[in-house]
Amino acid sequence: MTNKPSSLNNKSIVFIGFMGVGKTTIGEAVAKKLNRDFIDIDQEIEKEFQISTTEIFNIYGEKVFREKEKALISEYCKCPEKIISVGGGAFLQDEIKNLCLSECIVIYLHLSWEAWKERLDLIIDSRPVLKGRTLEETEQLFYTRQNIYASHHLKVETDQLTVDEITDRIVDLIQKTQ
Repeated sequence: MTNKPSSLNNKSIVFIGFMGVGKTTIGEAVAKKLNRDFIDIDQEIEKEFQISTTEIFNIYGEKVFREKEKALISEYCKCPEKIISVGGGAFLQDEIKNLCLSECIVIYLHLSWEAWKERLDLIIDSRPVLKGRTLEETEQLFYTRQNIYASHHLKVETDQLTVDEITDRIVDLIQKTQ
């Protein structure tokens, strides 16, 4: 279900999508073009704990990570004119999903399974959710997560596009919603 935003106004923009699709890279580029502050929720969590996401999962568990994630997203979604990248699993929490959809413009970055698979070797070590999963299990997770990303305001297909092309497309879409 896609919900079209009535207007951008001063709303923050939230990027969602599967891990490794480029939410941080694209978010930073869009923030620069729109002259807004960029916030990567996973990086903010790592700063607070002063360890990597993988170590947080190993030491404290996913539940503690998700609680901190929810608190930070809740805080930043209420701030105007931010560009926010949330982790691939953030929308598993209905409270986060509903808050983002009501307070922000939610942009879903979609990458096909075939294109995403090519990135696996680059991201596997920094994604604790992928640890110990077979390729088939990862593919199942990929497609299961697509359902949680179905609620958004704008969807951008990113296959075979450069960062600049994706960024320009997003800025154009955002300007059309105003």
